[in-house]
Amino acid sequence: MQAAIAFLFLFLTGALVPVHRRFRSVPEGIPVFVVSNGFHTDIVVPLREPVTGVAWLPRLRPAADSGRFAAYQYVAFGWGSEQFFLASGGGRQPGPGTVARALLPGPTLLHVDFYRAAPRPGPRVVALRLAPAQYRTLTNELVRSFQSDSTQAGAPRSTTGYSGEDFFFRATGRYHALRTCNDWTCRTLRRSGVRTPLKSPLAGPVLRQLRRAR
Repeated sequence: MQAAIAFLFLFLTGALVPVHRRFRSVPEGIPVFVVSNGFHTDIVVPLREPVTGVAWLPRLRPAADSGRFAAYQYVAFGWGSEQFFLASGGGRQPGPGTVARALLPGPTLLHVDFYRAAPRPGPRVVALRLAPAQYRTLTNELVRSFQSDSTQAGAPRSTTGYSGEDFFFRATGRYHALRTCNDWTCRTLRRSGVRTPLKSPLAGPVLRQLRRAR
Protein backbone atom coordinates (compact mmCIF):
# COMPACT_ATOMS: atom_id res chain seq x y z
CA MET A 1 0.00 0.00 0.00
CA GLN A 2 2.79 2.42 0.91
CA ALA A 3 4.57 1.63 -2.36
CA ALA A 4 1.39 2.37 -4.30
CA ILE A 5 0.93 5.70 -2.50
CA ALA A 6 4.57 6.63 -3.15
CA PHE A 7 4.20 5.83 -6.85
CA LEU A 8 0.98 7.85 -7.10
CA PHE A 9 2.71 10.79 -5.42
CA LEU A 10 5.60 10.57 -7.90
CA PHE A 11 3.15 10.37 -10.81
CA LEU A 12 1.24 13.44 -9.68
CA THR A 13 4.25 15.58 -8.70
CA GLY A 14 6.92 14.41 -11.16
CA ALA A 15 6.01 17.22 -13.56
CA LEU A 16 7.26 19.72 -10.96
CA VAL A 17 10.64 18.05 -10.45
CA PRO A 18 13.31 18.94 -13.05
CA VAL A 19 16.05 16.55 -14.11
CA HIS A 20 19.37 17.89 -15.47
CA ARG A 21 18.80 21.29 -13.90
CA ARG A 22 22.15 22.57 -15.14
CA PHE A 23 21.52 21.84 -18.81
CA ARG A 24 21.74 24.88 -21.05
CA SER A 25 21.48 25.20 -24.81
CA VAL A 26 24.84 25.39 -26.58
CA PRO A 27 24.95 28.72 -28.50
CA GLU A 28 26.48 27.18 -31.65
CA GLY A 29 24.91 23.77 -31.13
CA ILE A 30 22.65 21.64 -33.31
CA PRO A 31 19.06 22.94 -33.49
CA VAL A 32 16.37 20.76 -31.94
CA PHE A 33 12.75 21.74 -31.34
CA VAL A 34 9.94 20.41 -29.17
CA VAL A 35 6.54 21.13 -30.70
CA SER A 36 3.15 20.68 -29.01
CA ASN A 37 -0.45 20.83 -30.18
CA GLY A 38 -1.51 21.45 -26.59
CA PHE A 39 -1.83 17.77 -25.67
CA HIS A 40 0.95 15.92 -27.47
CA THR A 41 4.65 16.70 -28.02
CA ASP A 42 6.99 15.94 -30.94
CA ILE A 43 10.76 16.17 -31.16
CA VAL A 44 11.92 17.95 -34.34
CA VAL A 45 15.48 17.51 -35.64
CA PRO A 46 17.41 18.33 -38.84
CA LEU A 47 16.70 15.94 -41.68
CA ARG A 48 20.42 16.04 -42.52
CA GLU A 49 22.93 17.17 -39.89
CA PRO A 50 26.47 17.74 -41.27
CA VAL A 51 28.45 17.92 -38.00
CA THR A 52 27.38 14.48 -36.76
CA GLY A 53 26.62 13.05 -40.21
CA VAL A 54 23.12 12.00 -39.14
CA ALA A 55 20.76 11.65 -42.13
CA TRP A 56 17.22 10.40 -41.54
CA LEU A 57 15.90 9.66 -45.03
CA PRO A 58 17.78 6.35 -45.46
CA ARG A 59 16.25 5.11 -42.21
CA LEU A 60 12.72 6.07 -43.24
CA ARG A 61 12.55 4.24 -46.56
CA PRO A 62 10.52 2.92 -48.28
CA ALA A 63 7.65 4.98 -46.81
CA ALA A 64 9.45 8.29 -47.21
CA ASP A 65 10.94 8.38 -50.68
CA SER A 66 14.27 10.22 -50.54
CA GLY A 67 13.71 12.16 -53.76
CA ARG A 68 10.32 13.40 -52.68
CA PHE A 69 11.61 14.96 -49.44
CA ALA A 70 15.09 15.97 -50.59
CA ALA A 71 14.31 19.68 -50.25
CA TYR A 72 12.83 19.39 -46.75
CA GLN A 73 14.96 20.52 -43.81
CA TYR A 74 13.49 18.97 -40.64
CA VAL A 75 11.67 15.87 -39.48
CA ALA A 76 9.47 15.40 -36.40
CA PHE A 77 9.05 12.28 -34.27
CA GLY A 78 6.13 11.64 -31.93
CA TRP A 79 5.41 8.39 -30.07
CA GLY A 80 1.96 7.29 -28.99
CA SER A 81 -0.92 4.82 -28.92
CA GLU A 82 -1.53 3.07 -32.23
CA GLN A 83 -5.30 3.06 -31.85
CA PHE A 84 -5.38 6.71 -30.74
CA PHE A 85 -3.20 7.85 -33.66
CA LEU A 86 -5.21 5.93 -36.24
CA ALA A 87 -8.52 7.19 -34.84
CA SER A 88 -7.35 10.80 -35.14
CA GLY A 89 -7.03 11.02 -38.93
CA GLY A 90 -8.96 13.47 -41.07
CA GLY A 91 -9.43 15.90 -38.21
CA ARG A 92 -11.47 13.39 -36.22
CA GLN A 93 -11.52 13.42 -32.43
CA PRO A 94 -11.17 9.91 -30.95
CA GLY A 95 -14.29 8.77 -29.14
CA PRO A 96 -14.54 8.00 -25.41
CA GLY A 97 -14.07 4.29 -26.06
CA THR A 98 -10.78 4.86 -27.88
CA VAL A 99 -9.54 7.18 -25.13
CA ALA A 100 -10.48 4.67 -22.43
CA ARG A 101 -8.76 1.78 -24.23
CA ALA A 102 -5.60 3.87 -24.63
CA LEU A 103 -5.30 3.95 -20.84
CA LEU A 104 -4.53 0.22 -20.92
CA PRO A 105 -1.27 -1.21 -22.32
CA GLY A 106 -1.38 -1.34 -26.09
CA PRO A 107 0.79 -1.19 -29.24
CA THR A 108 2.52 2.01 -30.28
CA LEU A 109 3.47 3.94 -33.39
CA LEU A 110 5.94 6.67 -34.24
CA HIS A 111 4.37 9.53 -36.16
CA VAL A 112 6.99 10.96 -38.54
CA ASP A 113 6.26 14.36 -40.08
CA PHE A 114 8.43 16.31 -42.53
CA TYR A 115 8.99 20.07 -42.26
CA ARG A 116 10.11 22.28 -45.14
CA ALA A 117 11.70 24.73 -42.68
CA ALA A 118 12.43 25.03 -38.98
CA PRO A 119 9.41 25.45 -36.68
CA ARG A 120 8.92 29.02 -35.55
CA PRO A 121 9.39 29.35 -31.75
CA GLY A 122 6.22 30.37 -29.95
CA PRO A 123 3.88 29.35 -27.10
CA ARG A 124 3.87 25.72 -28.29
CA VAL A 125 7.36 25.50 -29.79
CA VAL A 126 10.62 25.48 -27.79
CA ALA A 127 13.95 25.78 -29.60
CA LEU A 128 17.09 24.19 -28.13
CA ARG A 129 20.66 23.69 -29.30
CA LEU A 130 22.57 20.54 -28.39
CA ALA A 131 26.25 19.71 -28.38
CA PRO A 132 27.21 17.07 -31.00
CA ALA A 133 27.62 14.34 -28.36
CA GLN A 134 24.16 15.10 -26.95
CA TYR A 135 22.68 15.08 -30.44
CA ARG A 136 24.21 11.68 -31.21
CA THR A 137 22.66 10.32 -28.01
CA LEU A 138 19.31 11.82 -28.97
CA THR A 139 19.58 10.20 -32.41
CA ASN A 140 20.30 6.81 -30.84
CA GLU A 141 17.28 7.18 -28.55
CA LEU A 142 15.02 8.03 -31.48
CA VAL A 143 16.33 5.08 -33.49
CA ARG A 144 15.67 2.73 -30.56
CA SER A 145 12.02 3.82 -30.57
CA PHE A 146 11.51 2.27 -34.02
CA GLN A 147 10.72 -1.34 -34.65
CA SER A 148 13.29 -2.16 -37.32
CA ASP A 149 12.99 -4.45 -40.32
CA SER A 150 15.75 -6.76 -41.51
CA THR A 151 17.55 -3.86 -43.25
CA GLN A 152 17.64 -1.80 -40.01
CA ALA A 153 15.30 0.74 -41.57
CA GLY A 154 12.05 1.70 -39.86
CA ALA A 155 9.11 -0.67 -40.27
CA PRO A 156 6.24 1.37 -41.79
CA ARG A 157 2.72 0.86 -40.45
CA SER A 158 1.15 2.35 -43.59
CA THR A 159 2.13 4.25 -46.72
CA THR A 160 0.22 7.36 -45.68
CA GLY A 161 -0.40 9.38 -42.52
CA TYR A 162 -2.68 12.36 -42.02
CA SER A 163 -1.35 14.18 -45.09
CA GLY A 164 1.19 13.77 -47.85
CA GLU A 165 4.04 14.80 -45.55
CA ASP A 166 3.74 12.34 -42.67
CA PHE A 167 3.86 8.60 -42.01
CA PHE A 168 3.38 6.05 -39.24
CA PHE A 169 6.06 3.56 -38.28
CA ARG A 170 5.78 0.69 -35.84
CA ALA A 171 7.34 1.59 -32.51
CA THR A 172 8.80 -0.16 -29.50
CA GLY A 173 7.20 -0.03 -26.07
CA ARG A 174 3.61 -0.13 -24.83
CA TYR A 175 1.42 2.91 -24.34
CA HIS A 176 -0.75 3.22 -21.21
CA ALA A 177 -1.91 5.74 -18.64
CA LEU A 178 1.45 5.75 -16.85
CA ARG A 179 3.55 5.90 -20.02
CA THR A 180 2.19 8.54 -22.35
CA CYS A 181 3.46 10.34 -25.44
CA ASN A 182 4.78 13.18 -23.30
CA ASP A 183 6.58 10.75 -21.00
CA TRP A 184 8.29 9.39 -24.11
CA THR A 185 9.41 12.91 -25.04
CA CYS A 186 10.72 13.46 -21.49
CA ARG A 187 12.56 10.15 -21.41
CA THR A 188 14.10 10.58 -24.86
CA LEU A 189 15.38 14.09 -24.11
CA ARG A 190 16.42 13.26 -20.55
CA ARG A 191 18.66 10.42 -21.73
CA SER A 192 20.34 12.99 -23.98
CA GLY A 193 21.10 15.19 -20.97
CA VAL A 194 18.35 17.75 -21.60
CA ARG A 195 16.40 19.37 -18.76
CA THR A 196 12.93 17.79 -18.51
CA PRO A 197 10.36 16.98 -15.83
CA LEU A 198 10.99 13.78 -13.91
CA LYS A 199 7.66 12.52 -15.25
CA SER A 200 4.92 14.31 -17.14
CA PRO A 201 1.83 12.77 -18.74
CA LEU A 202 0.93 16.25 -20.03
CA ALA A 203 2.58 18.54 -22.59
CA GLY A 204 2.61 21.78 -20.59
CA PRO A 205 5.20 20.82 -17.96
CA VAL A 206 7.53 19.51 -20.67
CA LEU A 207 7.56 22.88 -22.43
CA ARG A 208 7.93 24.80 -19.16
CA GLN A 209 11.03 22.91 -18.07
CA LEU A 210 12.59 23.19 -21.54
CA ARG A 211 12.07 26.95 -21.60
CA ARG A 212 14.12 27.24 -18.40
CA ALA A 213 17.03 25.53 -20.13
CA ARG A 214 17.43 27.87 -23.09
